[in-house]
Amino acid sequence: MKRVLVLLSVVVLYACSQGNGELIGVQGREEWYQPDPFGMLFIPMGSYNMGPSDQDVPYSLTAQTRTVSVQAFYIDQTEISNNEYRQFVYHIRDSIARKIAAEEIDEDEFLNAENAFGEELDPPTLNWYAKLKWDEPEFREALEPMFYAPGERFMGRRELDARKLQYTYYWIDYRRAARRESRDALHGDEGARHPFSVDRSKFIIRDVINVYPDTLAWIHDFTYSYNEPMTLNYFWHPAYDDYPVVGVSWKQATAFCIWRTQLMNDWLMNGGSIIVNPFRLPTESEWEYAARGGLDLSPYPWGGPYIRNARGCFLGNFKPMRGNYIDDGGFHTVKINSYNPNDYGLYCMAGNVSEWTSNAFDESAYNFAHDLNPDYLYDAKEEDPEVLKRKVIRGGSWKDVGYYLQTGTRTYEYQDTAKCYIGFRCVMTYLGRAKDDNL
Repeated sequence: MKRVLVLLSVVVLYACSQGNGELIGVQGREEWYQPDPFGMLFIPMGSYNMGPSDQDVPYSLTAQTRTVSVQAFYIDQTEISNNEYRQFVYHIRDSIARKIAAEEIDEDEFLNAENAFGEELDPPTLNWYAKLKWDEPEFREALEPMFYAPGERFMGRRELDARKLQYTYYWIDYRRAARRESRDALHGDEGARHPFSVDRSKFIIRDVINVYPDTLAWIHDFTYSYNEPMTLNYFWHPAYDDYPVVGVSWKQATAFCIWRTQLMNDWLMNGGSIIVNPFRLPTESEWEYAARGGLDLSPYPWGGPYIRNARGCFLGNFKPMRGNYIDDGGFHTVKINSYNPNDYGLYCMAGNVSEWTSNAFDESAYNFAHDLNPDYLYDAKEEDPEVLKRKVIRGGSWKDVGYYLQTGTRTYEYQDTAKCYIGFRCVMTYLGRAKDDNL
């Protein structure tokens, strides 16, 4: 009798795992729902008329109106603040300190040689649970290379050398991989048609960048203007913690997104969860869609054709009139949650600081970019990957006239420049089509 029961149970289990010969998918997988990232808001998918809603005042002809569609995504409710970016800087600082401490003090304490399964790690990873004792004599001596040499110190102060804050990061150039396969296929290499026939390492790009903001931007952006106090204090002083970070180049903003992705995914994997889509800079079309807040044909994030409310108060931080910077309640930058948010709940999508997008700038890009998630990028020559590129900035800033606050206005800066009026915010593509898919 027991043998019969065992045999029946085996038959039942086999039938369930095979689906009785039917296609049923892999069974036993947990249901998964997209967690809302902290500080970000959900923007539903949609179509809108991208481009100017009013006449092109300078007749620069850099944008035309066209209908485009973007998929659902998350976007930071505010611009990245000084204190949020400082977390990135401190992470790089502590990473360098731990590497030095592992070499000079105790390798076993500051490096993980094995993973949770007892398998050897090659190379070893940093042990983030080991405490850095900055004030102990042994640590002070070992970490001395991270600080300015005595001859470079001002008034004898022992200060961190920002030039040492180099971040090494990696990313995959999927577009180059796709072009490579297409090119090889055109030349008759049949094996190259399949993506797994190409050596993946060729498209894993390694970059190194200094992560500290260019605080001198406050001086070199304005001739004959006394902005030294901002250079001295703006990034590090607690008084400016909730102000938008500036002096960050497009490449530094991109590196921040990669670091933020690694920070999130490491935490998810350590907790046994599935990783999510990467953080990144918004495309130009995503930025404008979010800035409009569902008001398709309105020239400003708050609606209407006017920059003042019914009481005559300005609705954003910019350069009003003929240079009365304080008339709008600001002066230079203001806190990242200033003024009223748009209908999506996003702050300062017009004014305060202009914001980097991921896209390259071309006056005629609207004419040939796709209408599905438009994303125009320059094709960098492989023999000259460092060629300067113009990147789109949006939203206008505290030093701009009202025209640049319009949702459809576009301009640019070069990707390796850092300005005291340009910041950024991150986005993350939503996993799935829409939040109400299962309702």
